[in-house]
Amino acid sequence: MNRKANSSGHPRRALAGMFVALALLLSACASSGEDDAYSEGAVERLYNGALNLLQNEDFEEAAAAFDEVERQHPYSVWATKAQLMAAYSHYQNNAYDDAVVAIDRFVQLHPSNRDVPYAYYLKSLSYYEQISDVGRDQQMTQLALKSMQDLVTRFPDSKYARDAELKIDLTRDHLAGKEMEIGRYYENQRRYLAAINRFKIVLESYQTTTHVPEALHRLTETYQAVGLIGEARKTAAILGHNFPGNEWYIDSFEIVEGGQTPKTEDLPEPEPKPWYWPF
Repeated sequence: MNRKANSSGHPRRALAGMFVALALLLSACASSGEDDAYSEGAVERLYNGALNLLQNEDFEEAAAAFDEVERQHPYSVWATKAQLMAAYSHYQNNAYDDAVVAIDRFVQLHPSNRDVPYAYYLKSLSYYEQISDVGRDQQMTQLALKSMQDLVTRFPDSKYARDAELKIDLTRDHLAGKEMEIGRYYENQRRYLAAINRFKIVLESYQTTTHVPEALHRLTETYQAVGLIGEARKTAAILGHNFPGNEWYIDSFEIVEGGQTPKTEDLPEPEPKPWYWPF
């Protein structure tokens, strides 16, 4: 699943200027007087060399060069920045596992650093860009969701939180789609109880996603199939009440009323909405 460009923007383009800002910041730090024991001129040359590799899109070599900055000058301010820049280089190289490892190490070593929110965001993107279609395992989707929720919870006022919130919505919709796919499979196999459980998960855990109308329709189908006619009618009524005119409601009405022209008033009044109902 290509996540390089999506509805919330272009993360790589938006982040491309990050290393420039870091370089300027470090240049200012260098002039403030670092301990001479760490050969500030030498570490600056190393860092700028790594930065040049990154600008030239030689991402693998750039990551190695930033690691070298830390190896040779572990106690300098350059080393701290180099750790994060190495993670960014791995991310740009699509070496997501290496990026996550580097980010986790950076956060562990520098929990109060001003760039920690960015580190959380970069980790989220490293998972988010590995999300696959709903026909495959959704472990990366789950990890992306957790990472973005961590970012929003820990740093709600950061400039990365808004984009994370948008991606949380997309990620939850994707997970709901996976549940729907499994539910439809069970329904096609006539394993109706298993299908009902999957459709209920969508309603209970992913109630704000785009899959809710279909989940209600599929529940109507499966209730009808197992002979729970009353439950089928109630579910169709909830669907009609919340999504009048929706194509899934029209199909559901035909199921419970034998193909009559759908009219909301012809279905029984819906029972009080469940506690989780968002509409």
